[in-house]
Amino acid sequence: MPRFQLSATVLECPDAKALALFYQRLLGWEIGDDEEDWVTLRPPYGGGAGLSFNTDPGHVPPVWPAGPGDQRMMLHLDIEVDDLAAASAHAVEAGATVAEFQPQDDVLVHLDPAGHPFCLWIR
Repeated sequence: MPRFQLSATVLECPDAKALALFYQRLLGWEIGDDEEDWVTLRPPYGGGAGLSFNTDPGHVPPVWPAGPGDQRMMLHLDIEVDDLAAASAHAVEAGATVAEFQPQDDVLVHLDPAGHPFCLWIR
């Protein structure tokens, strides 16, 4: 079997650079590729898969939680943190919003500036 290695998760959005800069503020990762409609972030020290952002002028943000007929999310990011309250405050300062609906006590769902849900969670 050929070797496979996941290199990145790609998020479609209205402005690749703007969303990459949000995640750079949130995670502290470095920008890799920086093209007009394509930007990548790489984790430090070769720490696994990165995030990539692709400009899609037709991007429709998902609704969280989705109801009948709503644009549903196709995926979300789970980000483990060591202090949920501090991480949530940092995410909001970086440009996220806290989602109204929260399904669990040890997880906080946020929406990035393009409307993608992501979860901050603590073990």
